[in-house]
Amino acid sequence: MTDTNSSRTARLIHARRDGLNKGDPVALPIVPSATFHLPGDPAGVAQYGRSHNPTWEAVEHALSLLEDAPCLAFPSGMAAITAPFMALLKAGDRILLPSDGYYTTRLLADRILARLGVTAETRPTAQFADGGFDGFRIVYIETPSNPGLDILDIKAVSDAAHAAGALVIADNTTMTPLGQRPLALGADIVVAADTKAVNGHSDVLYGHVASRDEAVMSAVSEWRKLSGSIPGPFESWLVHRGLETLELRFARMCDSAEAVAKALKGHAALETLRYPGLPDHPAHHLAAAQMDRFGFLLGLTLRSEAAAEHFIDNCPLIQPATSFGGIHTSAERRARWGDAVAPGFVRLAVGCEPTEELVSALVQTLDNLPAGL
Repeated sequence: MTDTNSSRTARLIHARRDGLNKGDPVALPIVPSATFHLPGDPAGVAQYGRSHNPTWEAVEHALSLLEDAPCLAFPSGMAAITAPFMALLKAGDRILLPSDGYYTTRLLADRILARLGVTAETRPTAQFADGGFDGFRIVYIETPSNPGLDILDIKAVSDAAHAAGALVIADNTTMTPLGQRPLALGADIVVAADTKAVNGHSDVLYGHVASRDEAVMSAVSEWRKLSGSIPGPFESWLVHRGLETLELRFARMCDSAEAVAKALKGHAALETLRYPGLPDHPAHHLAAAQMDRFGFLLGLTLRSEAAAEHFIDNCPLIQPATSFGGIHTSAERRARWGDAVAPGFVRLAVGCEPTEELVSALVQTLDNLPAGL
């Protein structure tokens, strides 16, 4: 798998070369045009900014090299998540969602899809296959789950869902195509927030949908064009630039996360530490089998809300923030958003700081927690 990732990344970095004429810019140009020169028959060329843009099409091409599947770009991760629901569901359909996954997806189902006649049910990721998948139009998975980092067997769930007549959508935001490839394991559709590690610089919202099913991609493309859920050219340029360094950043983040997990395991200030790369994770062997890396997210449970907030606020190499995947190590208490976690649970997203410096800063901050917190 690693060789395949390296090969895809190498092709991505040189993806523009074959289309260049002598004197063309090597860096991707930004094309901020809503209209295009369009005399006569409009077929086969760029027509209008809601349906075509060379800058986002270059991003889609680059993402397709990593996903090994056609991709469509969207203006945010939630726009990407929403698109296949709106494109493929109808009144009376049932969908299955993870009860411990990204909470906004459940809010979308409760507040929007329910009004359209779509029924959503939930199950925890670790028991997701319990009860089977009969009667569901879409089975939506997120593994590792965000923020608890539970894991399900993508191939087994996909096989069972397909046998029951369901499509499988996998949210692969936390892992990127370099850490895990759900399409190769049987999922029908991948959605992701490229706001996170793919862009990697905390300066743009973006997302994508990938699938090898032509009918699915046609329906999602039509939804994007008719709804106007399109990314901007400048945002697309930023994501394209981020993509070119994804392999380097992702490797550093995962390497550092493994070092952090080993260094913090058993620390007296922590009640629990959850990381798929540790042998005591309940699904460690499954993670090793279906993931290329163990990722850059850790779940830390401190004794109290106050202890967690002190840790976040006083570590010099933690940026308090609600996103992840950027060059800065970031952390937050997920209970503040209503996730079903302990008040002292911290989602720690490891960034690109030098590993030894980061480990030292985290350990020292935990060592120096005030007594009584």
